[in-house]
Amino acid sequence: MDNFIERLKTRLRLHRQAGLYRRPPEIIRREGASLILAEGRVLNFASNDYLGLGVSEVLRKQVGRNFEKYGSSSSSSRLVSGNYSLIAEAERAYARYFGYEEALFFPSGYQANLALLSTLFDSGTLVLFDKHIHASSVKGLALSPAQLAGYNHSSLNHLRKRLDRAGERETVVLTESLFSMDGDLLDVPGLAGLKDRYGFVCIVDEAHALGVLGEGGCGVARPVADIAVGTFGKALGLFGAFLLVPAVVKEHLFNFASPLIYSTTLPEAHAASAIDILALLARQDESRRRLRDISLEMKNGLREEGFTVQGDAHILALEIGEEGKALEVSNRLRERGIFVLSARYPTVPLGKAILRIGMTALHTREDVKRFIPSLKEVMVRI
Repeated sequence: MDNFIERLKTRLRLHRQAGLYRRPPEIIRREGASLILAEGRVLNFASNDYLGLGVSEVLRKQVGRNFEKYGSSSSSSRLVSGNYSLIAEAERAYARYFGYEEALFFPSGYQANLALLSTLFDSGTLVLFDKHIHASSVKGLALSPAQLAGYNHSSLNHLRKRLDRAGERETVVLTESLFSMDGDLLDVPGLAGLKDRYGFVCIVDEAHALGVLGEGGCGVARPVADIAVGTFGKALGLFGAFLLVPAVVKEHLFNFASPLIYSTTLPEAHAASAIDILALLARQDESRRRLRDISLEMKNGLREEGFTVQGDAHILALEIGEEGKALEVSNRLRERGIFVLSARYPTVPLGKAILRIGMTALHTREDVKRFIPSLKEVMVRI
């Protein structure tokens, strides 16, 4: 046991020395666009609550009523005694709203990607994936018997070369519509052109786009996506995730997806709340407009001050580089009452650390005017 403990301590010490150590602060509560920590209130730029539904009093009351009515747990796997009609009704509603044949709910986006990508393919399938896909997708592919080949981030030219070499094999392209760290959007028309030419199956993770982008928050990838991954835990203000799929894929997952078969399903109260969220989502055009405008104001303001920042929507990636420096910038901003993520390896490539700025409809122009001068002050002192 002593050797075991020492090995863990050594690994943690080396992790700390490399500027990669993670120890998030305890959060007492959330209030609008702010967090309350032990040291006081901080303005939160590290949230995925893009529309503010996660702190909506309306949704809070609806969810509370649903859990009071239906109880707190399904108490079973979906494949045993947890296949409630209300869950199936909610899944049908999500499929209709987002324009797919079927939907399937999961307790988390990580589990959804794991179930989907570890189950669908066989050894004759070639999966071509954008090299910046989410860690859960990487893990799902690692459990798949498929042949794997990455293509350079957002490079349709590199993808085309991969497709040219694929031949007649069953081919799948896996990507995201809004990348969670880079903040850039998928070139949907360009990918659609490749799909028309090569006929591949296309899977798009829309976790950061659904609810926010597209008409009614329906995302941007439907013209090209055969399968889409969505989440409740970001713009939709709840928890859990969902897949949008053809009916045969849902049937296949019910029969072969270990993460679905051997997990307790989400409760009926979650399904009732998910239905309530769809009604709210359809009425969020003003919040979506506010989010678009405040995100653009932040990006333009940072660039005017000489910062290198990327992002096509509400996720902005501000270039820092060295891991220790990114952590120090984040810590010093927190001392000034601003909370922002220092995204470091392995979340982003080594030596390419960023500040990952998550904008929400709860942010104001005053928040932007506070953030940019604070960042300038911190950067001058490092």
